[in-house]
Amino acid sequence: MKLTVGALIIGDEILSGKRADQHLPKLIELLGARGLSLSFAEYVGDDEQRITDALRRAFSSGQVVFSFGGIGATPDDRTRQCAAEALGVPLDLHPEAVALIRERMRDVAEKESQPYEPQRPDNVHRLQMGNFPVGARIIPNVYNKIPGFSCTGQGGGTVHFMPGFPVMAWPMAEWVLDQRYAAYFHSTQHKEHSVIVYGGMEAALTPLMVAIERDHPGVKVFSLPSVDDDRHGRHIELGVKGEVNAVLKAWPTLLEGLHSFGASLGPEVVRTI
Repeated sequence: MKLTVGALIIGDEILSGKRADQHLPKLIELLGARGLSLSFAEYVGDDEQRITDALRRAFSSGQVVFSFGGIGATPDDRTRQCAAEALGVPLDLHPEAVALIRERMRDVAEKESQPYEPQRPDNVHRLQMGNFPVGARIIPNVYNKIPGFSCTGQGGGTVHFMPGFPVMAWPMAEWVLDQRYAAYFHSTQHKEHSVIVYGGMEAALTPLMVAIERDHPGVKVFSLPSVDDDRHGRHIELGVKGEVNAVLKAWPTLLEGLHSFGASLGPEVVRTI
């Protein structure tokens, strides 16, 4: 079974450089630990039309997308509204989300030795963080109980919405993976086998790369050039990746082709992905 997973990272602060994105490498790590991989990623600022367009694509894709950011209740948090627009459904207060948000407000009031006042304007406004597209499912938040949510579109794509704060979002992403996609973990083992080619030129090696992909379906050839590596100097890391059996068949062809070029080869790298 193959699970195609993507990431949508939302926020002007990422695009302006005020904050460096940490979600992409963390999601790759979480997926890798479960034998999964990330297929695509998209960064979007706080622009309603762009967010809505990105979500429409996700909901119609039949794929799984983890969305980080923009689900708070301030004016620049537009992701909940855009999700509803992309799905063609209204927003509505989710009863379970409302209960969790009120529980959080009680906890804060108790911690600060203050009375819990649910009708106070700021507390009423906080309930907007539970205003989700109709049909949404809750993602629990162990950090402060304010939940995220998941929605599935008519095209079969499912988007899991989490806040931008890593301390909240990462445990939520783990919960989603473990609770909803465990059947896909380590279901297909993939392998990557590469070799250092000293002084190699990609243009000269391109015909070999094209031939390998043509003759070995399911295998991808990759080429990572470097011009100033401290250890290897100018070189190319050239390799094949895909399902284990396909890589085992393609690898000798790659080596044979490199030897026919008279290439100077260095260390090999093998890793399970």
